[in-house]
Amino acid sequence: MRIERVADAAAVLAAADLFDGPPLVAATEKFLAHPDHHLLLAYEDDRAVGMVTGVEMTHPDKGTEMFLYELGVAPHARLKGVGTALVEALAAIARERGCYGMWVGTEIDNEAAQRTYRRAGADDEEPFLLLSWDVTSPGT
Repeated sequence: MRIERVADAAAVLAAADLFDGPPLVAATEKFLAHPDHHLLLAYEDDRAVGMVTGVEMTHPDKGTEMFLYELGVAPHARLKGVGTALVEALAAIARERGCYGMWVGTEIDNEAAQRTYRRAGADDEEPFLLLSWDVTSPGT
Protein backbone atom coordinates (compact mmCIF):
# COMPACT_ATOMS: atom_id res chain seq x y z
CA MET A 1 0.00 0.00 0.00
CA ARG A 2 1.15 3.51 -0.74
CA ILE A 3 -0.30 6.84 0.40
CA GLU A 4 -0.21 9.92 -1.80
CA ARG A 5 -1.25 13.51 -1.25
CA VAL A 6 -3.67 14.42 -4.04
CA ALA A 7 -3.44 17.68 -5.97
CA ASP A 8 -5.46 16.66 -9.02
CA ALA A 9 -9.27 16.63 -9.05
CA ALA A 10 -9.26 13.74 -11.54
CA ALA A 11 -7.70 11.44 -8.91
CA VAL A 12 -10.45 12.38 -6.44
CA LEU A 13 -13.19 11.81 -8.99
CA ALA A 14 -11.69 8.42 -9.87
CA ALA A 15 -11.94 7.46 -6.18
CA ALA A 16 -15.58 8.60 -5.87
CA ASP A 17 -16.70 5.38 -4.16
CA LEU A 18 -14.61 6.26 -1.09
CA PHE A 19 -16.70 9.36 -0.32
CA ASP A 20 -20.16 9.65 1.24
CA GLY A 21 -21.46 10.95 -2.08
CA PRO A 22 -20.05 11.72 -5.52
CA PRO A 23 -17.36 14.43 -5.32
CA LEU A 24 -18.48 17.72 -6.85
CA VAL A 25 -15.97 19.01 -9.41
CA ALA A 26 -16.08 22.66 -8.30
CA ALA A 27 -15.90 21.77 -4.60
CA THR A 28 -13.05 19.32 -5.23
CA GLU A 29 -11.05 21.92 -7.13
CA LYS A 30 -11.70 24.54 -4.43
CA PHE A 31 -10.64 22.11 -1.68
CA LEU A 32 -7.44 21.12 -3.48
CA ALA A 33 -6.55 24.76 -4.27
CA HIS A 34 -6.13 25.61 -0.57
CA PRO A 35 -2.64 24.91 0.78
CA ASP A 36 -4.14 24.29 4.24
CA HIS A 37 -6.46 21.55 2.93
CA HIS A 38 -5.10 18.03 2.62
CA LEU A 39 -6.48 15.01 0.78
CA LEU A 40 -4.60 11.72 0.90
CA LEU A 41 -5.43 8.55 -1.00
CA ALA A 42 -4.23 5.07 -0.11
CA TYR A 43 -3.57 2.79 -3.07
CA GLU A 44 -3.25 -0.96 -3.47
CA ASP A 45 -1.49 -1.27 -6.81
CA ASP A 46 -3.23 1.43 -8.87
CA ARG A 47 -6.60 1.23 -7.12
CA ALA A 48 -7.58 3.79 -4.46
CA VAL A 49 -8.75 1.93 -1.36
CA GLY A 50 -8.89 4.71 1.21
CA MET A 51 -8.99 8.44 1.67
CA VAL A 52 -8.60 10.98 4.43
CA THR A 53 -9.14 14.73 4.37
CA GLY A 54 -7.79 17.28 6.79
CA VAL A 55 -8.16 21.02 7.19
CA GLU A 56 -5.77 23.24 9.11
CA MET A 57 -7.64 25.59 11.41
CA THR A 58 -5.93 28.62 12.96
CA HIS A 59 -7.19 30.70 15.86
CA PRO A 60 -5.50 33.84 17.23
CA ASP A 61 -5.06 32.55 20.78
CA LYS A 62 -4.42 28.89 19.99
CA GLY A 63 -2.36 28.55 16.85
CA THR A 64 -3.02 25.94 14.19
CA GLU A 65 -4.55 22.50 14.62
CA MET A 66 -5.53 19.85 12.09
CA PHE A 67 -9.18 18.87 11.79
CA LEU A 68 -9.55 15.35 10.40
CA TYR A 69 -12.56 16.05 8.23
CA GLU A 70 -13.36 12.63 6.82
CA LEU A 71 -11.95 9.11 6.55
CA GLY A 72 -13.17 6.46 4.13
CA VAL A 73 -11.94 2.95 3.37
CA ALA A 74 -13.32 0.64 0.69
CA PRO A 75 -15.21 -2.31 2.24
CA HIS A 76 -12.81 -4.91 0.81
CA ALA A 77 -9.82 -3.05 2.31
CA ARG A 78 -11.15 -2.66 5.86
CA LEU A 79 -9.40 -4.28 8.82
CA LYS A 80 -6.09 -4.18 6.96
CA GLY A 81 -4.63 -1.04 8.56
CA VAL A 82 -5.53 1.32 5.70
CA GLY A 83 -7.52 3.73 7.89
CA THR A 84 -4.86 3.77 10.60
CA ALA A 85 -2.11 4.42 8.04
CA LEU A 86 -4.09 7.30 6.52
CA VAL A 87 -4.72 8.90 9.93
CA GLU A 88 -1.04 8.52 10.83
CA ALA A 89 -0.02 10.10 7.49
CA LEU A 90 -2.31 13.07 8.14
CA ALA A 91 -0.86 13.42 11.66
CA ALA A 92 2.63 13.48 10.12
CA ILE A 93 1.55 16.34 7.85
CA ALA A 94 0.12 18.14 10.90
CA ARG A 95 3.49 17.81 12.65
CA GLU A 96 5.40 18.96 9.56
CA ARG A 97 3.11 22.00 9.25
CA GLY A 98 3.59 22.99 12.90
CA CYS A 99 0.12 22.11 14.16
CA TYR A 100 -0.18 21.81 17.92
CA GLY A 101 -2.74 18.99 17.66
CA MET A 102 -5.24 17.11 15.53
CA TRP A 103 -8.87 16.32 16.26
CA VAL A 104 -11.87 14.50 14.83
CA GLY A 105 -15.51 14.09 15.70
CA THR A 106 -17.43 10.90 15.09
CA GLU A 107 -20.77 9.40 15.99
CA ILE A 108 -21.03 7.80 19.42
CA ASP A 109 -22.08 4.47 17.88
CA ASN A 110 -19.38 4.41 15.16
CA GLU A 111 -17.18 1.87 16.91
CA ALA A 112 -15.09 1.10 13.81
CA ALA A 113 -14.04 4.74 13.45
CA GLN A 114 -13.28 5.01 17.15
CA ARG A 115 -11.08 1.89 17.04
CA THR A 116 -9.23 3.26 14.01
CA TYR A 117 -8.59 6.64 15.61
CA ARG A 118 -7.45 5.09 18.88
CA ARG A 119 -5.10 2.70 17.01
CA ALA A 120 -3.61 5.76 15.32
CA GLY A 121 -2.90 7.32 18.72
CA ALA A 122 -6.01 9.42 19.47
CA ASP A 123 -7.08 9.97 23.06
CA ASP A 124 -10.68 10.33 24.21
CA GLU A 125 -11.75 13.83 25.22
CA GLU A 126 -14.68 14.79 27.39
CA PRO A 127 -18.02 14.48 25.58
CA PHE A 128 -19.38 17.67 24.07
CA LEU A 129 -22.50 18.81 22.31
CA LEU A 130 -22.28 19.60 18.61
CA LEU A 131 -24.63 22.29 17.32
CA SER A 132 -25.02 23.02 13.62
CA TRP A 133 -26.78 25.46 11.31
CA ASP A 134 -28.32 24.92 7.90
CA VAL A 135 -27.30 28.23 6.36
CA THR A 136 -28.76 27.39 2.96
CA SER A 137 -32.26 28.44 4.04
CA PRO A 138 -33.19 31.94 5.27
CA GLY A 139 -34.10 32.12 8.93
CA THR A 140 -32.12 29.06 10.04
